[in-house]
Parts: sequence; structure tokens; C-alpha cells
Amino acid sequence: MAALDRCYNIHDLRAAAKRRLPRGVFEFVDRATEDHIAVHENRSAFEDIKLRHRALVDVSGRSTATTLFGKPAALPLVIAPTGAAGLCWYRGEVQLARAAAKAGVPLTLSTTSMTAMETLTEFGGRLWFQLYVWKRRDLSYEMIERAKRAGYEALIVTVDSAVPGNREYNARNGFALPFNPSPRFMLDVARHPSWTLGVMGRYLANGGMPKHENYPAQFQGTIVSGLAGRREEMNHDSLNWSDIAHFRDIWPGTLMLKGVNRVDDALKAVNYGVDGLIVSNHGGRNMDSAAATLAVLPDIAQAVGDRATVLLDSGIRRGSDIVKALALGAKAVLTGRATLYGTAAGGEAGAAQAIGILKTEMDKTMAYTGCRSVDEISTDIFFGGYERNRLAG
Repeated sequence: MAALDRCYNIHDLRAAAKRRLPRGVFEFVDRATEDHIAVHENRSAFEDIKLRHRALVDVSGRSTATTLFGKPAALPLVIAPTGAAGLCWYRGEVQLARAAAKAGVPLTLSTTSMTAMETLTEFGGRLWFQLYVWKRRDLSYEMIERAKRAGYEALIVTVDSAVPGNREYNARNGFALPFNPSPRFMLDVARHPSWTLGVMGRYLANGGMPKHENYPAQFQGTIVSGLAGRREEMNHDSLNWSDIAHFRDIWPGTLMLKGVNRVDDALKAVNYGVDGLIVSNHGGRNMDSAAATLAVLPDIAQAVGDRATVLLDSGIRRGSDIVKALALGAKAVLTGRATLYGTAAGGEAGAAQAIGILKTEMDKTMAYTGCRSVDEISTDIFFGGYERNRLAG
């Protein structure tokens, strides 16, 4: 694709996605919440860390490969759960799953995705399922059983979304789910015929408007239907530790919590038998005053030690970001927007390009800092002022 030929980094893929998508869809993917403080803090935390070259080290045999939960991964990267992939490209989750499987990294399917979880098992990759816990717990158990039957290896419970984010721009753009398009949004759609025909047109030609295929059967309306009671049943504000205990009892595979930002919560999760902790602030999309995830990562990783696997989510835009997160104690990172930009720009090829860009950048950073394997990455590569500033702060 010509557009992809001109994309040399994730920022270029973002620009290509912005050109192709209607404004409402693009901002639903790209923006955060309120004043966008958290999303800027996430990036600033990465940008504030400076690295030191290591000279005269033979790095010719270096590798980005690692092991996650006892299984190999080509690099310490996981595709984060993103419910909008199916709006970025026709059957966008399929495009992401194919790209992830070929790249050798796990893919996390969101509760709010528009492709049935069973469909993605055709592509042979590592599959994780992200759960938003429903008010009626039996509905959540139903989704967990589906994921278990489909052979998903991991269950990720999102715990940082007690209430929806205050995303004012969605209202201004006339874009929300259930979808109730405003005249402003429809005019914007008319200005993006490639998306209109290539995404919505293909859905309409192949069975109708997309729907949330992984919701419980009685709530699987299309994105425009707004089934009565669905919003109320999706409330997450009653989620508590007893639910985590029950999920541990009924889920035989890897269990992770996404949205852990406190040491006391991390230690409690370990005591409840959780296998993995994802340090995340939802990409800055929920609480706008949330601390940068990179800032809270070191204390959590140190407190947990080897009792659980710690991962980091929110703000990854460069391969050097992955290296910095690993140095501070993460075993891998999750990225959502980066691969969504790629998917929006070019489907499977765009998603693969996003993964490839991050891998290349990570590989180069490892070479510069003298790291031949991910196990050699540590804070030794940092310029010393970082640690002093963090402790002072």
C-alpha cells in the first residue's frame, strides 16, 4: 500500500490513520479523557529517561526474544485489548490476530470487540481474553466459559474502570456506542469514502452492521441498536476482591489484572493467586490525573518480585520505550494505539508494520546500549540522573 510505504514510525502510521478515518472514529481511538493530562504524563515519563551507549561490546548475536508465562514470544510485546479495531478496518480484530500470530506475539481480545473470540483461533497465535465484569456476574461467567472452551490461554480482568471515562470529545463528535450518528458525524463520514465503503460498506454487504460478538447472547445487538438494559448491566462499579477469588477458582489458565497502580493492590492480587499484573492507566482514557504507569512500575515490580509477572501498558510509541519498561522491571509491554493506527492505515499489513517498527527500534536500542538479550536490560543503561530525580520526586 502506498500509504504504508511512507510510514517510517508509529507517528507516521497515526497520521495515515487520521487521514483515512472519520474524525469521530479517529478521536475515539486516539484521544484520552478530559484535559489529556494522563496521556501526556505517560509519554513524558518515557521521554524523561535518557540512555547511555555502551562501547565495544559484540552485539552481533542479540535477540529480542523472550518467554512470557512459560511460552516463547518473539519480543516482549503484547497487543492490548482495543474494542475499536473493527471500526478501524473491516474485521479489524482478524487483521490484528493474523499480524500478531505471524510476528510471534500474543494478542488480547477485548470484551467490546466486534469479532467472535472463536474466529481468532483459526490463525494459530497466542490468544488472551480481556474481561469487563458485568453487573450480573453470571453474564461474566458465561464469557469466561466461552474463552475457556475456545482455548484462550489467559484471562485479563480490567480493574481500573469502575465508571466510564469522561470523554467529552465523543459527545462533541456525535460518536458514542451505542452509535447514534449526528449530522456532523454523517457529514464527516461522507468526506471519508474509503472508510465508508471499505469498512461500513463491507459490513452491510456481508450481514449488516457490526455487533459486539462476545457479549452475552441476549445483549449482542449491533453498534446502533442500543439494546435496553445493556448499559446498566455493563456497570463495573461493584467489582471487588471476592470476584477475583472466584475468577481464580473457575479459570484454569493464566489470570491477570489490568489497571494495577498501587503496591498494596499488587501484593493483595498475588495473595489471591493472580499470575500477572498489568500496570496500566487505560492509556490515559479514564482518570485524567492518573500517575504515569512508568513512574509507578518500579515499586510494584520490586515489591512483587518473582511471585507474579509484571507487565506495563499505556504510552508505548517507540521500541526504546519497551527497553525502558523492561529496565524498570516489566517482563513485557502492551500496546493498543500503536497497532490500531497500523490497522487503520493498512489492515493486517499496517498492523504488521507497526509491530515491525517497534521491534526494529527495540533491536537498535539494545545494540546501542550493549544488551544482547532482554535479560541483560537493566537500569545500568540509564543516565544516572533519572534514578536521582525519581527518588527525589
